[in-house]
Amino acid sequence: MNVAEGWNMYLEIQDLKKMHFNVSQISRRLDLSRTTVYKYLDMPPEEMEQILENRKTRTKKLDKHRELIKSWLIQYQDMTSAQVLDWLQERKLDGGVSEGTVRNYVRQLREECVIPQVKYVRQYEAVDELPAGQQMQMDFGQIALRSSIARMVTLYFATFVLAHSRHKYVEWLDRPFTTRDLINVHENAFEYYGGMTKEIVYDQDHLILVSENGGDLLLTKEFGEYQKTRKFKIYMCRKADPETKGKVENVVKYVKRNFAKNRTFHNLEKLNEDCLAWLERTGNGKVHNTTKKIPVEVFALEKQHLIPVPHKINISTTKIITRVVRKDNTIVYKGNRYALPLGTYAPERRVVVKEDEGILIIANLDDELEIIRYPVCLEKGRLIKSSDCRREKDKGIDTYLQEVAQILNDSQQAYDFLGLVRQEKPRYIRDQLKIIKDHSLDKSPEVISKALNYCLKNRLYGATDFVDSLNHFNHFHNVAEEKLSIKNDIQPLYEVDRSVLKTSVEVRDINVYIQELQGVRECQQNLNNSKTI
Repeated sequence: MNVAEGWNMYLEIQDLKKMHFNVSQISRRLDLSRTTVYKYLDMPPEEMEQILENRKTRTKKLDKHRELIKSWLIQYQDMTSAQVLDWLQERKLDGGVSEGTVRNYVRQLREECVIPQVKYVRQYEAVDELPAGQQMQMDFGQIALRSSIARMVTLYFATFVLAHSRHKYVEWLDRPFTTRDLINVHENAFEYYGGMTKEIVYDQDHLILVSENGGDLLLTKEFGEYQKTRKFKIYMCRKADPETKGKVENVVKYVKRNFAKNRTFHNLEKLNEDCLAWLERTGNGKVHNTTKKIPVEVFALEKQHLIPVPHKINISTTKIITRVVRKDNTIVYKGNRYALPLGTYAPERRVVVKEDEGILIIANLDDELEIIRYPVCLEKGRLIKSSDCRREKDKGIDTYLQEVAQILNDSQQAYDFLGLVRQEKPRYIRDQLKIIKDHSLDKSPEVISKALNYCLKNRLYGATDFVDSLNHFNHFHNVAEEKLSIKNDIQPLYEVDRSVLKTSVEVRDINVYIQELQGVRECQQNLNNSKTI
């Protein structure tokens, strides 16, 4: 905003204030924000003059890159302010400015240097009117309506329009269409029209097309089989170019704005009934804005040129939907992963999935017994996991712990020790239990008991500590066993009567020896006395 524009804005605000306009009225009249009006409403002229003078000398963050930005705008006249910001960031010249700052600076620079932004304008050509019975166009639409219980409900519709007469057909669903739904809608439309056209125009929808394949269209399996049965020609719009089927695009907008807008949804049957009545009354019963003819009257002539459809193909829409169980015990449904109880996975196993009033039910494929159920997640990329799955996993650990405890003498010491190991290393409890189990299988109950006592006494709650204790006590146990074995296996140097080895020595009372010793002592004393004499 230059000085002249600033004064004009200020004076206009002051004039409207004198005329007793309020802030909201001034804001709407001058197309200014309420904040701006408040800022200048009570500002004296002297302060306004000072602000405008300061703006003359005030520099902007992007002024140092002015010539660079100007050269870009001159060379690439269709360049946007968003691209200018991206190029500045790429060269690390943005200085942390916001998108709004760049947008305002680029706009002002274009005005000052007279660099208009060139925009690509697509050139359209009026299409010749097609002959009767040649083509119909088909498309999908959706809208959110308020239900009779004051709840917003998303509804989906498929619509057809005959290119010659502009005669329309619409069918509604309360869920997204599937390929089977699409086939049934085609059959209903053909029944409604009393035949079909030679060609049908589609957008590149995943229910119909897998790939353009350079013109050799790869259709989805079910729709491809249906097209071969009905033998109509398919005209596929270019990718991201829905305007190729402009007639039906206009019908989609017409259905939304004229029929569906502000309508209360009661149930699907009533909605379809009301829509058919609207088609008869308005959609096909009023003069078309382009052809200036009433579609229903033109259709009476076009109907004679439609290809007859001898019989209606009825396809059940209650198709059994299955999913492969992945190795991590999950299935993928509508872009999300749903967890199954631990142990559900088996190679090439599939489960049945059913959606019922917002609840996803996962069941066995063979007997359709329910495995688990979840509320359907409307987001994408989420992992939905029930606490039931976690409990199943914990149950597996409990079973494993009990198995190892039985190997450790099935004693209270074993359960106490393993419980403390689980508490100490919950993340690695399976690995810990495996190590303890593998090293305890060949150990004696006595060694295991000593190792448990030692670890509990010294607060060693780990598999490696327990294994070290096992090995220590097992070593001494083996040494003692070895000594005992050697003692029991002594062999004589030469063969003797084995009964001799079992002979017991007579054990005398110690008093006998004392008496004998006393007699020897008396004899010795007598001998000494005789020598003295």
